Amino acid sequence: MPDAQTLPLLLRQLRLPTMAACWPQLETRARAENWSLPQTLAALCEHELAERERRRLARHLKEARLPVGKTLESFEFDAIAAEQRRQLSALAGDTQWVDQAHNLLLFGPSGVGKSHVAAGLGHTLVDQGYRVRYATASSLVQELQAAKQALRLSDALIKLDKYAVLVIDDIGYVQRSEAETSVLFELIAHRYESASLIITANQPFSAWDSIFPDSMMAVAAIDRLVHHATLMELSGESYRKRAYQRQLQGGKAGSSD
Repeated sequence: MPDAQTLPLLLRQLRLPTMAACWPQLETRARAENWSLPQTLAALCEHELAERERRRLARHLKEARLPVGKTLESFEFDAIAAEQRRQLSALAGDTQWVDQAHNLLLFGPSGVGKSHVAAGLGHTLVDQGYRVRYATASSLVQELQAAKQALRLSDALIKLDKYAVLVIDDIGYVQRSEAETSVLFELIAHRYESASLIITANQPFSAWDSIFPDSMMAVAAIDRLVHHATLMELSGESYRKRAYQRQLQGGKAGSSD
């Protein structure tokens, strides 16, 4: 006859640690509520799966390197146009664009919330089971340059394939040099029609010759980015300016008390 005392050990050997941890409490509850054996087993499986999902989410959120606190829930949607609010809601709710390897390109001056929106969508996609990686354009380009110098650029690009969405923030801050822009172009070409990009930029396409010194390369990069893409231009008053004005107003209110 099997020895019930060995059950926690057996569960750990089967790599079911949550079941092993939950078993004593669930056994007590099962006896008290007269659960059947299938009911007890189902409850244990539910706990194991829930914990695995929690760990998976925590692991993917950590590897995504998304800015802390920049979620869609914390974004001031009142600051953007109604049509843009609808677009963002649709992108967050219907992720078919990710499954189809489409891109999202966010344009606008500094401070209007491009980075916040990009990061917020990243957080939402991680919650929905997608693997995401966030990086500033300058840091990602430096990473790829180092790989190219070590003759490992192809490996580095393939390594990024595990991310369904790559968020590239502030593409306009890439230095206008052949070394930097060539690896950026290779990244764009590599992910074309295979995985999604979310890119933020201060400059419109007409000014991308400030990013790519070679006009032919700029045209080729833009062509690949926009072929399957949603383009949004955010406008309005700077977030930082609005926050500063609220701070000033709060200070005046406090001084009048």
